[in-house]
Amino acid sequence: MTRILADLPDEEIERLDRIAREQGKSRAAVLREAVASYHAQPADGDTSWIDAAFGAWKDRDDIGDAVEWQRRERAGSTRPWDVDYPEVRAEFPDLFDEADDREHEMHKAWLTRQGVKPGDGYPAVKIQTAAQEAQEGKKRRPK
Repeated sequence: MTRILADLPDEEIERLDRIAREQGKSRAAVLREAVASYHAQPADGDTSWIDAAFGAWKDRDDIGDAVEWQRRERAGSTRPWDVDYPEVRAEFPDLFDEADDREHEMHKAWLTRQGVKPGDGYPAVKIQTAAQEAQEGKKRRPK
């Protein structure tokens, strides 16, 4: 290992010492790790890492069709309040259950009460919880 002499501003030495103290390492060890991580980063414009990773899954036989696998993975993160829930549910029925369907129906009903159609986004409306709606209903009823 070659020994070097480097001039650093006092602020950087203080930061280096703090990091070394926090990590329980020597100043030299922290510097070696910093240089190693700097070297591991691609230079600006260097895209050789893309070429190295391209096709990394091509020989995988445990997932079947990689595109289908990816679509299924994405479908698994669909929630009942997502606009595309019905379509995703139809394509991947085994990923969802009756509780998801109930939640989807509750969400649609909530949107209707807010005056919003599914897929229209959330315009500036007064959003109320079911409890707040019930309280409002009590206030409006004539006695």
